[in-house]
Amino acid sequence: MPHRPWPLLAALLLAPSLLFLSACAKSPTVPATAPAPALPPDDVIRSAQQQLTDGCLKRQGLTPPRPRHGNSSGSGSGSGSADNGPSQTQERTAAALFGTGRTELSIELPTGYTVRAHTDGCLAAAQRTLYGDQRRWFEVSTIANNLKPEAAYRHRTLASVRAEHRQELADWRTLRARALHHATTRLTAHQQREKHPS
Repeated sequence: MPHRPWPLLAALLLAPSLLFLSACAKSPTVPATAPAPALPPDDVIRSAQQQLTDGCLKRQGLTPPRPRHGNSSGSGSGSGSADNGPSQTQERTAAALFGTGRTELSIELPTGYTVRAHTDGCLAAAQRTLYGDQRRWFEVSTIANNLKPEAAYRHRTLASVRAEHRQELADWRTLRARALHHATTRLTAHQQREKHPS
C-alpha cells in the first residue's frame, strides 16, 4: 500500500490553507475581543503555529528550521565529518518537531494512501494549543486536503464527495475557527509586547 513521503505529510500538516473551501463556505469571524493582525486567516494560523513550534524547539536548544535560499554548499557526499554535524542536527530538529517512534495517528484514504502523524513533538503540541483536539484536526484536515484526489479516484463530482464528508467539513470549520481565534489573540498579544516592552 502506498504511503505519503514525510516531507509531503509535513507540508500537509504545517499548512492549514485549504483551497477547496474557498467556494464552499466562509470562515467564521474572529470575536471582536482583539483586533486581528493584518494577515489572511490562514497566515494568522500559520504564523501562530510557527511561533509555538519555534519556542518549543528553542527551549530544547534547537534552531528552528527555515527554508534555504541560494546554493547548498557542502551537500556533496565526499566530506564525511563536515556533513555529519548538520545532518545529525537536522535529524534531532526533525524528531523534536514532528515526533519520534511509532505514529499514533493514522488515516487511510479512499485513494489508497495512508497518512500518519505523531502526537508528540512540537508540531503536535502547537496543534493542541490552537485547535484543541489534535486527533480530530488531523482526521478532518487530512480528509479535507484530499477531497479532489478522492473525487478523481472515485470518478465522482467534487460536490458529491463534499456532501458525503459534510460532518468532517463542519468539524474542520469549527476547529479552524477556534485556531484562528487563539492565533489572533496570541499574535496580537505578541505585537503589543513588542510595541510596549516591559
